[in-house]
Amino acid sequence: MRYFIVFSYDGTAYHGWQIQPNGNSVQAELQKALSLILRKDIEVVGAGRTDTGVHARRMAAHFDLQEPIDCPQTVYRLNHVLPRDIAAIDIYPVSDDMHARFSATKRTYHYYFHTRRDPFLRHFSHETHYPLDFDLMQEAAQILKEYTDFACFCKSGSDVKTTICHIYEARFVKTGDYSWYFEISADRFLRNMVRAIVGTMWEIGRKRMTLQQLREVIESGSRSNAGESMPANALFLENVEY
Repeated sequence: MRYFIVFSYDGTAYHGWQIQPNGNSVQAELQKALSLILRKDIEVVGAGRTDTGVHARRMAAHFDLQEPIDCPQTVYRLNHVLPRDIAAIDIYPVSDDMHARFSATKRTYHYYFHTRRDPFLRHFSHETHYPLDFDLMQEAAQILKEYTDFACFCKSGSDVKTTICHIYEARFVKTGDYSWYFEISADRFLRNMVRAIVGTMWEIGRKRMTLQQLREVIESGSRSNAGESMPANALFLENVEY
C-alpha cells in the first residue's frame, strides 16, 4: 500500500530536504521518525528538493507499507517524535501509481520580503531598503509566463535533463505597509530557480535592468546574465498540488 504524507518544516537547521552525507536533512528526520513508529525501515520519496535553509508550509512525500495503518493516529504519534521544526499534517492512502514527485501538477513558492527594519520578520523574510518600482516588477513577472526555457535561472552545474518549466502564475502581493511576497507557480522548478528570479526582479525594480533586457537574459540561457540568488531564509514552498 502507498501512503502520502503532508508536512511542514522550518528549514533553518537543515541542509535541505534531501539526505546529505555531511549534514542533517528533513528527509532523514522524517524517515527516522516513521521507521521508529512503524517499527520497520521506511523510505520516503519527496515531491521535490528544497535547498539549505528553505522552508515548506505544505510539502508532500510518499512511502510504501505492506499493511494498513491508522492514519490519524500515525500523524499524532509522529508529532511526538519529530523535531519541533517539522510537523506532520496529514497521512492518507493513495493508489500505487501515485508518485509524490512525478504525479504533482503544480508547485507554488512564496518569497517574503519587507522594506523597513523589523526584528520580528528577520528570520523568515528578506529585509531590503532599496527603492523598488513594484509596477515595473509586476510587468516583469508577467513576462516570465511567455517563456518555458529557464536555463538562465538554473544553478550552474545542476544535473538536469531539461530546463523547460511551465509557469502558471507570477506576481507580487502586498501584505502590509512594508511587507510583500513574490508568488510563483509552475509544474516544476529548477535548482535555485526562484531565488534567481527574485534577484533578477530586484534588478528591474531598482532600474538596473529593463524589461527588454529581461527578455534577453531569458533567451540567452546563461545563468551569469541573470540577477544574484537571494537568501534562502525567505523562501517557502507553499503548496504542492496533484
